[in-house]
Amino acid sequence: MTDFDELRAALSGRVITPGEDGYDDLRRLWNAAHDRRPAVIAQPRTAEDVQAAVRFGVAQGLELAVRGGSHSLSGASSVDDGLMIDLSLLNTVTVDPETRRARVGGGAKLADLDAATQAHGLAVPAGMISHTGVGGLTLGGGMGWLTRKFGLSIDNLESVRIVTADGSILRAAEDENPDLFWAVRGGGGNFGVVTEFEFRLHEAGPMVQYGLQFWGLEQGADVLRLARELIPALPPEINVVIACLNAPPAPFVPEQHHFQQGYGLVVVGFGSPEQHGEVLERIRTALPPLFEFASPMPYVALQQTLDEPNRWGQYCYERGSYLEDLSDGAIDVITDQFPRKSSPLSISLLYRLDHAYSAVPDDATAFSGGRTDRYAIVMVAVCPTPEPYAAERAWVRSFWDALRPHTLGIGSYVNGMTEGDDDRIRAAYGDKYLRLQQLKAKYDPDNAFHRNQNIKPLL
Repeated sequence: MTDFDELRAALSGRVITPGEDGYDDLRRLWNAAHDRRPAVIAQPRTAEDVQAAVRFGVAQGLELAVRGGSHSLSGASSVDDGLMIDLSLLNTVTVDPETRRARVGGGAKLADLDAATQAHGLAVPAGMISHTGVGGLTLGGGMGWLTRKFGLSIDNLESVRIVTADGSILRAAEDENPDLFWAVRGGGGNFGVVTEFEFRLHEAGPMVQYGLQFWGLEQGADVLRLARELIPALPPEINVVIACLNAPPAPFVPEQHHFQQGYGLVVVGFGSPEQHGEVLERIRTALPPLFEFASPMPYVALQQTLDEPNRWGQYCYERGSYLEDLSDGAIDVITDQFPRKSSPLSISLLYRLDHAYSAVPDDATAFSGGRTDRYAIVMVAVCPTPEPYAAERAWVRSFWDALRPHTLGIGSYVNGMTEGDDDRIRAAYGDKYLRLQQLKAKYDPDNAFHRNQNIKPLL
């Protein structure tokens, strides 16, 4: 038998090599900027299959890549000439509405999670794009519309089932392997392959309140100053995302504003329609928008509003930072740098992190960046074709560099790192980095899982 025949014999799932049916589909990544060709792709059906794949890859000296939702901006979900472990068949979501718990397969996407939990009027705080993988998002933290009210995804994690580099299948929770449980809550994919997450659930939806108000470029500073005054005082049932974007060619947008560059406030309410309406009225009274749209919508539809602009097969690059506040200096940089982009799909988003986010002690998890009240800002280049990609990537880097004097250091949210250079990773984790290195040495001393925002083992 060949080496790959040995792998096939060990798995109940599929093993695919170049030239076989499905290979090109499975190796394809969400970010078209990366085109990788694994020597072999394993599609496990069980945790034991993952165990067999990890053991095989380590024994054969193959570089390992783990593919969940494949949204890794850096292309870490795949690998040239190595072993890709594709978790897409491990996508089952089981909900217990009585205990408000969900067990979620390591290959599930947010759409799978949202559909299963919303059937019971429940939700897990997660990301904002429904074709994102639950696994990668959660292991780095997990921010989204519910973060002000219920915290990060990791703040609602009860346990994980994980395959470590030596092929062990472990349960990690507060009462079992607690050091590993601390590490996977924010430490990314450094410590193994999570085959199952167990989450606490919260009441949310099935209907939420949605509002979008939009202003032109010349009003950018006024919009950001208004947001600075308004957002921190809002209750956690209201979340506002500041969007620097081109107006979409949507039916509710007047035709003369289609694709116009400007600034939007996306106001989402998880409380009463009246509460949401009062916030929209405060905004339009203080600064009348060029246009607005407001409507109740299903929570699952809210989770899909950014799906199409972030569809598969585009060329993407991202950098992000934390801001203690929307200072006048930061506002000057944002309003100067944002209009310099060229792709209509490129965007910059700012969202407030406070309330439930800040209620968790910083040392409770390995999450990077700190737990004080703050804003997260991301600059995202999105190009449908490769030709403008280099220039748009340069725009992101220039924007990020110009904003640095107004940020909380060079550390950032690890899920938004397109390039995982050591200095930025160390800065992101700060005082936690040494502890993470020690745990990496315990659970992955040879750094088998290094296609991530990598933490080098302390040996």
